[in-house]
Amino acid sequence: MKQLNKLAVAVAIAALSGSALAKNAPEDANNITWKEKYPEQYASWASTIESTEQGDILEHDPMIVILYGGYGFAKDYNKPRGHQFAVADLTRSLRTGGPMTDSEGPMPASCWGCKTPDLGRMYDKIGEGNFSDKKWGATGHEIGNNVGCADCHDAETGKPTPARPFAMRGFAAAGQKFEDQEPNIQAAMTCAQCHVEYYFDGTDHKKVKFPWNGGQNPDAMLAYYDALDFKDWTHKISKAPMLKAQHPEWETWQPTAHAEMDVTCIDCHMPKVESASGKEFTKHNVGNAIDNFDETCSNCHDSKAELVDTLAASKKAVHKAQIAAEDVIVKAHFEAGEAWKAGATESEMKGALKLIRHAQWYWDYAIASHGIHAHNPDLALEELAKAKKIGKEARAALKTVLSKHGVSKVSFPDYSTKAKAQVLVGLDKAKLDAQKKKFLEERVQKEWPIKVDF
Repeated sequence: MKQLNKLAVAVAIAALSGSALAKNAPEDANNITWKEKYPEQYASWASTIESTEQGDILEHDPMIVILYGGYGFAKDYNKPRGHQFAVADLTRSLRTGGPMTDSEGPMPASCWGCKTPDLGRMYDKIGEGNFSDKKWGATGHEIGNNVGCADCHDAETGKPTPARPFAMRGFAAAGQKFEDQEPNIQAAMTCAQCHVEYYFDGTDHKKVKFPWNGGQNPDAMLAYYDALDFKDWTHKISKAPMLKAQHPEWETWQPTAHAEMDVTCIDCHMPKVESASGKEFTKHNVGNAIDNFDETCSNCHDSKAELVDTLAASKKAVHKAQIAAEDVIVKAHFEAGEAWKAGATESEMKGALKLIRHAQWYWDYAIASHGIHAHNPDLALEELAKAKKIGKEARAALKTVLSKHGVSKVSFPDYSTKAKAQVLVGLDKAKLDAQKKKFLEERVQKEWPIKVDF
């Protein structure tokens, strides 16, 4: 292993500075405003439009449809694309519905929270609480920019600075005040303002909130949610009070060797490179770290081939553990559904449903984190093993309940395809598609600045 030059990394990350733009001015939200001052950074950011691959996670693994039964992620769940697609992909997603009026739709305006620099402009314009109180579709006509410059940089100085007040509150609650951090960690916090676990706080205008008051590990966050008696949704089949983990990259990165060495997301995904004219700049296309091996990984890793093999092995191991946990938890959902049908009472079911909730939380925490096989495979395997174990405990508890009500065996339906699984959780895919198509053609295409096709 080669020794990392931490000082060089910190200096490189802190290099962007000196903009004459007015802080929080409406034009700052427009990414094109920054192009003249930072042409290389802008061009590399714009290249994320080339990241067009979008895999269908539900098609690949239909068990996930069952796990999210009753929640938006059972409707569609695709692999993430580049920042240039942030607004379009959210607008096109079946999860946001087809709201034809400002008062319709399943999601709050807080869903825009990590998709656009227009968020800060809207907070300034009408207030964070007022914005968050609105429905998602009520504000689409104001959203004209994808994740970009003002999301991560102070408009006056150009320095890396998270733009979201809810992120700053979250960092402070976790004892990580932004102003107290070293420059390289401050830069990484611009990523962490979005690549974290969060929820919409129904007690405070549905503002975005990070559940970090008790810690930034999965056990602490689960305890936080349990203490609040918070749930994201009630499961369609089991009736369990469920939690949906988001994408906790910041949390899963922290207990790693990379974090100990001050190697952050910026180092791996946004390395310093030279332009055609020989000018050094930070590459803003947020790509695969392996593609930047010479600029990043080679500081510590001697062989690209060995690293690629290691990552492939980790990915395979995590996927195997994921499928094993899913198989157990999916069956627990169906067994709970059969227990209800057999006449089980709420008091009889309470313990088993809590176990289902906990098992799926640990599963989701592992698989919802983008690239966890690279960031922290050991944690992923640990949480997935925990998910499987608790899922088995849930099934054992349900076996007792089922036996009490005369059920000795549960027959599981066919959920081998996305289409079959969606029917089982009560989704009418054709109807959802028709609603989305109408919304895109009659509202988005006519009224919203970023046009999206069905």
